[in-house]
Amino acid sequence: MKNKDIIKYLFSFILLLGAGNHVLSRTIYAGAGQSYPTIKSAIDACEPGDTLVITEGLYKEGNLIIDKPVFITGRGMPVLDGEKKYEVISVKSSNVTIKGLHIRNSGQGTLDDPGGIKVYDAVNVIIEDNELRDNFFGIYIQYGKNCIIRNNIIKASQKEEYRSGNGIHCWKSDSLQITGNRIEGHRDGIYFEFVTHSVIWRNISWYNLRYGLHFMFSNDDAYISNYFKNNGAGVAVMFTRRVVMMNNTFEENWGDAAYGALFKEISDCYLSGNKFIRNTTGLFLDGSSRIRMERNLFLTNGWGMRIQASCIDNIISANNFIANTFDVTTNGSLTLNKFDENYWDKYEGYDLDKNGIGDVPYRPLSLYSVIVEKNPPAMLLYRSFMTSLLDKSEKLLPSLTPENFVDNNPRMKPYTL
Repeated sequence: MKNKDIIKYLFSFILLLGAGNHVLSRTIYAGAGQSYPTIKSAIDACEPGDTLVITEGLYKEGNLIIDKPVFITGRGMPVLDGEKKYEVISVKSSNVTIKGLHIRNSGQGTLDDPGGIKVYDAVNVIIEDNELRDNFFGIYIQYGKNCIIRNNIIKASQKEEYRSGNGIHCWKSDSLQITGNRIEGHRDGIYFEFVTHSVIWRNISWYNLRYGLHFMFSNDDAYISNYFKNNGAGVAVMFTRRVVMMNNTFEENWGDAAYGALFKEISDCYLSGNKFIRNTTGLFLDGSSRIRMERNLFLTNGWGMRIQASCIDNIISANNFIANTFDVTTNGSLTLNKFDENYWDKYEGYDLDKNGIGDVPYRPLSLYSVIVEKNPPAMLLYRSFMTSLLDKSEKLLPSLTPENFVDNNPRMKPYTL
């Protein structure tokens, strides 16, 4: 047999094998009037690779365990109700898809963390286009890899943090995609702990009790083009390295301990194109180093940025600081960070050579912001004649603010972001 004939024979065999597999996969229907009236009986009847269609209706079948690779889809948004007793769907197999279901009323418990959908040690699980309401945890992934959570509505009405679960909770997982979800009313909207090489993209996380997004010990991730609004304390990224944060909006996070974003003990990260709008503090940095921040907007916050003395080697350049009560503040006398070519709306310098850069360096740290940082009740005197006089005299003859807390190349016009 010639080589060409061998290749043709093998190619035909592969096509037949693929066709055979296609024939073996089936579509099974569950629901009233179907061959399988219950979801559990339909799951039992499924073989690996089958499609399970759940028809419209209300199903109260306790805990559904998916222990084989199947494609599960709903027709007419069927309702799976956990009756406040059960974890609704437990995925214990790889290569599972769950789509088009309304999942509600999971059980509650802080020991076993039940959820609307919980994935146990699985690969290639897709959860998309579902609606999850009033579950303890919405979607929970532990030891997952290459999983996708996409275009789900996840909403709860939880009242107390200590008795609440998270909307999307990911633990000890890798290579996840969290995309296009809308999360509301949970403890944390999205929670990552020990999660690596993952992307959080185009999600809306708002009106959650604590954080819209909470990162812990999760390296080499990215969150891009997300919207975080009116969460209890904003967003927190802690004990993390090499994270990219681009084009996110942090808005309307108010309170004594609320921030647009809190960075604690993070390093080697990159921020660009983010908007911090109307927060008590736009961005709070504590113990963080080697972060590059450029082309971000700090608009109408109480404090645009609070950068603690424990932060070193950060570069803050080409950002817009507009209409903040205080643009920047710190709690120490030594500054080991670089501010360069930012736009400050409070800058009163001039540009004689018309190159777009102010000829006089700008000191964004006002004396009064330092006083308020150490004595918060002093805020009562804000906008008084004496505080304005103190600030202006300090800018001319710095004595109490760090001498190297300066932008040597302030921009005359704001950047177009």
